[in-house]
Amino acid sequence: MRALEPWVEAPLQSFLAESSARLTLLMTSSGQVVAQHGFGRSLDIMTAAALGAGIVASTEELARLMGGSRFEALMHQGSRQSCMLSAFSTPRGRWIALVVFGPETSVGIVRLFFDAMVQQLATAAPREPVRPTPLLAEDFEHELDASLKALLGR
Repeated sequence: MRALEPWVEAPLQSFLAESSARLTLLMTSSGQVVAQHGFGRSLDIMTAAALGAGIVASTEELARLMGGSRFEALMHQGSRQSCMLSAFSTPRGRWIALVVFGPETSVGIVRLFFDAMVQQLATAAPREPVRPTPLLAEDFEHELDASLKALLGR
């Protein structure tokens, strides 16, 4: 498991132990990865984060067009593995989780321990306000590279 924010580690570790999830990404609503477990290559992480953020954005817009509230979670069930994609609020803003799990656990178990993790994240999050620094286009590549190195421990 790797995390950019140290306060995320304990809630995520507890979730992984209880839910038996195979792969997990925690990311901001824009797809910036905050923590990950189980992904082997940085390309897999970035692709999954971008796709997950895009899916959540499009389904939230679909819910708005249908006159409803946001969807709580999306589940995709397969024969060998399933995934849950869920957006949730933290003191640091709206985040998204992508969780992949196999037949050794169930949707209900994953959902139960996911809800517990969200509560633990809300409790563990530092309370000081986040003041994002503006990201200039010329700094983008450097910032992306630094973030990937920090996340992947390189």
